[in-house]
Amino acid sequence: MKPTARRKGRPKAFDSKPAQTTIQSLDRALEVLDRLAQENGMTLTGLSEELDQSPATMYRVLSTLQARGFVEIDPATQAWHVGAMAFRLGSAFLRRSSVAERSRPVMRDLMETTGETSNLGIERDGEVMFIGQVETPETIRAFFPPGTLSPMHASGIGKALLSQRDPDTLARFLRGRSLERFTDKTITTLDALQTEMETIRQTGYAYDDEERTIGMRCVAAPILNLYGETIAGISVSGPTHRMSSERIHDIGHRVRQAARIVSRGLGNAESD
Repeated sequence: MKPTARRKGRPKAFDSKPAQTTIQSLDRALEVLDRLAQENGMTLTGLSEELDQSPATMYRVLSTLQARGFVEIDPATQAWHVGAMAFRLGSAFLRRSSVAERSRPVMRDLMETTGETSNLGIERDGEVMFIGQVETPETIRAFFPPGTLSPMHASGIGKALLSQRDPDTLARFLRGRSLERFTDKTITTLDALQTEMETIRQTGYAYDDEERTIGMRCVAAPILNLYGETIAGISVSGPTHRMSSERIHDIGHRVRQAARIVSRGLGNAESD
């Protein structure tokens, strides 16, 4: 009996050139999903113009996705939205790691003890992607829907993740990247960011002081796995009038402790 051939992730004649290995119609459908995920509903006309496709082509894409439950239309507004099946696939991504599950009760406790929204984020293609949030009941609050992307250098979680890299690794990561300025407080040079990393390592938490959005502050700390690798960041974010300068140290202590609890749950002995 011949041994069963080992299944591979790509065909034998695989060629890595994107033009030869991508399916145009599938790529277009995924582009539609990505655009809908960034907006709170878009019309057929709006999508067609945004993606430079004819309304007929766009309608066929939407109809196909709708049949599979990936998008749905609001009859009242005629706006298209991401559907339940897309959420199901996103949930499968979260199940790849137990960090989201283990962080949830800690995030809830963090929200209750600080009174502010708690967030969970990971690095994704050089940016922070938020994968979880426990919102404060306060009317004015930070809000980052799962899947929201944020630049590393202007994010509490992003800076917490970057702080775990040595100077040379950080420099290589930032090579060719633009440190975009969002406010007058945004860090826009490598030297300033390196200095910030030293401060984060000393305090154990990162502080975003209106560097992405005026009027909002964030305090974050890195989460480590069994091998001491940084796999996520946990944070508390809220308006400056509640997250005053006097509260930052106390919030930082709580966020740092929350990160240690999650890290310990993932098997990181150094967090004991």
